[in-house]
Amino acid sequence: MTTEWGKVSAGEICRSIAGSWISGDVETIVKGICTDSRKIISGELFLALTGERYNGHDFVGKALKKGAVGCIIQRGLSEDKIETDEIPKSILQIPRTVSPDPVIISVDDTLKALGDLAEWWRQEHRVKLTAITGSSGKTTTKEMLAGILELGSRTLKNEGNLNNLIGLPLTLLLLDGKFKNCVVEMGMNRRGEIARLTEIAQPDVGVITNVGMVHLEGLGDIKKIAKAKLELLEKMPERCEIILNGDDELLMKEAAAFHKEKITFGFRKKNDVRAKKIRNLGREGISFDLEYRNVSWPVRLKVPGLHNVLNALAATAAGLRLHEPPERIVQGLGRFEGVKGRFAVNCLPGGAIIVDDTYNSNPSSLEAVLASIENLVSKGGRIIAGLGEMMELGRATDSAHRKAGRMVAELGAHYLFAMGEHAGEMIRGAVDSGMSSDQVEVVTTHSEMARKIKGEMRKGDLVFLKGSRKIALEKVVEDLQSTQKMPKIH
Repeated sequence: MTTEWGKVSAGEICRSIAGSWISGDVETIVKGICTDSRKIISGELFLALTGERYNGHDFVGKALKKGAVGCIIQRGLSEDKIETDEIPKSILQIPRTVSPDPVIISVDDTLKALGDLAEWWRQEHRVKLTAITGSSGKTTTKEMLAGILELGSRTLKNEGNLNNLIGLPLTLLLLDGKFKNCVVEMGMNRRGEIARLTEIAQPDVGVITNVGMVHLEGLGDIKKIAKAKLELLEKMPERCEIILNGDDELLMKEAAAFHKEKITFGFRKKNDVRAKKIRNLGREGISFDLEYRNVSWPVRLKVPGLHNVLNALAATAAGLRLHEPPERIVQGLGRFEGVKGRFAVNCLPGGAIIVDDTYNSNPSSLEAVLASIENLVSKGGRIIAGLGEMMELGRATDSAHRKAGRMVAELGAHYLFAMGEHAGEMIRGAVDSGMSSDQVEVVTTHSEMARKIKGEMRKGDLVFLKGSRKIALEKVVEDLQSTQKMPKIH
């Protein structure tokens, strides 16, 4: 029988995380797990996480007052610094009428406990789980695959960027008996994170979209990034099927050390799943023939860009391994509407268009999307680029930003506005590659970038915006679109 919230006991939860029981009734029914005291719902168990800037133990009392049946705490990190399995004074001070006998479970590490609980919960639910990682494309691939699977059965996916050691477990804890499939993306900043996420998720299908220049600050070089991504293969269960980008030479070279059957996708003929006869439809999207085992099916995507064809191939490969019929895969891909902030094409006042790729940026993803920009420009239109800082590039920071400027110049952009600590390097790269000094400018605020772009753009122009999450260039998008609500272009 499937374990369900509202039926599972606090005692079962305690056993699943190897916790120490401090107080309360082991038969207390728990309606869910919450890590945010502001969002606690009556009947849930509050799990107190800690971080560099916060300590969830400071909010245990608040959670109990709002109706939590109890809490999971970390030894030595409650607000009164308990070192043993005792009831913290902050809990004892709560009036008995508010929480007469709260469940209190202590563990050595609440983050690990959250992962252990999610791993147990996932094992209690018979779903087919697909885990997707990679330097870029994982969110779009996740959304495409989920859209395919949802045509046939109820599918859970992690929302937004809930792809880390907190977000992924919280997603898995939403599983219930009605879900037949689960699709999760897995992000990372350092070695060991993909390994831990794989242990928690226990995937049936594992996908690596690519390996690129991201998180260099924490990992050092691109080869180490590949090894970090391949932790998915190290920790996946024996039953798990592997799907790799066959066009990514570094990924394939490093993956060769794992003697497991691999399914590949990409543009090259050697791949198991590939695209042929690619037809660029400009702002209307892109079409291609999807080929698998010498059989092909026509696909039309509403979203433009060769990088989205690769994302579609990755989603297709996963769908095929999950025994989805090709016709349903084609249908699901055709229904995909895109993801906000990821190469989204929209109209602007005055007849210009904007390509909003502001969700994040790294050298690899920037190069991939710039390859598709030119096909979206109207005849006689110009390209105006607004680029933000790319984070966590370590020793490659200066050279990567200069290359970004060079790529924009080589694209034939008419203007480049750059923002962030290394904006000057982007400007230098653009000028070195032929842009004049009156075509480039460093801006310091979102409003300044928006104002400069408005002053330069005219009918038929294409405005391209991309930057790391920390730069938040979506604020520039909002400013540019603020005159009126613009229709989305498919």
